[in-house]
Amino acid sequence: MNLPPVTCLGGLLKRRRRGYWSGMFDQFTDERIDVGEVDLRVRHAGHGPAVLLVHGHPRTGSTWHRVAPRLVDHGFTVVCPDMRGYGQSGKARILPDHSQQSKRVVAADLVRLMHALGHSTFAAVGHDRGCYVALRLALDHPEVVSRLVVIDGVPISEALARCDATLARSWYHWFFFAQPDKPERAIGADPDAWYGDKARPDRMGVENHREFRQAIHDPATVRAMLEDYRAGLGVDREHEEADRRAGRTVRCPTLLLWSTRDDMVDLYGDPLAVWRPWADDLRGHPIESGHHVAEENPDDLTAALHHFLT
Repeated sequence: MNLPPVTCLGGLLKRRRRGYWSGMFDQFTDERIDVGEVDLRVRHAGHGPAVLLVHGHPRTGSTWHRVAPRLVDHGFTVVCPDMRGYGQSGKARILPDHSQQSKRVVAADLVRLMHALGHSTFAAVGHDRGCYVALRLALDHPEVVSRLVVIDGVPISEALARCDATLARSWYHWFFFAQPDKPERAIGADPDAWYGDKARPDRMGVENHREFRQAIHDPATVRAMLEDYRAGLGVDREHEEADRRAGRTVRCPTLLLWSTRDDMVDLYGDPLAVWRPWADDLRGHPIESGHHVAEENPDDLTAALHHFLT
């Protein structure tokens, strides 16, 4: 594997620290694991094939709280981390090119995390910003990713190549978040007003909503989440374009899911057509839901994952 230098696996295991419990993930172990540059907050449970669930922005690993236990019941080992910078995971020192939050570095974190938990191979499932990380996992670490699921997203370089007035109007935040300083000021002035118009406890679950609000009210977390977007328009795009020039594709079976009440079809027409050049073995279908499908339609999402991963 092409991983940055890191202390040996035994060292990682020794540096695991217990310390969290959440009723959302009853019977899950909830802990922090040092993966080198940062430590990651992670919840995990189950016996069987390993599945890594990677959240999006501005959620944390708690967004999977209605899906993860169902997958455990279906016989999987399920791992739900907060990505570096997000939620209660560590925040890395910010670099001039924002590469500390690149999808390549986040993916390397997650490979180390899974190895620390004893999983040499696993399926990777990513939603929203997490789908870019899941893609990077499959491209950079094909020997460890057995299956790939991407939800509600296309590769960053594909989105930017198709950027028009419709995308700029709908996804203005991509470009605003990439600006220096001003996004932090705008969000920090009233995080609930910025993020909370559609984030309701009755829809998300009370504990999930509480964890979400804790994250968006933490200035360090907000800055790290913005760094995710700054990396996206720079180093992440460059990494993807290098993959295309090299003819690099996802070799494992790949499933694309998109929410019917999201804007994937409006923006891209057939989302599968956008993904075909990236994946050798691709299938996919929509799920009736708004954007946060793991919270809004966990039954159909779990069924789709179970069918694909079995």
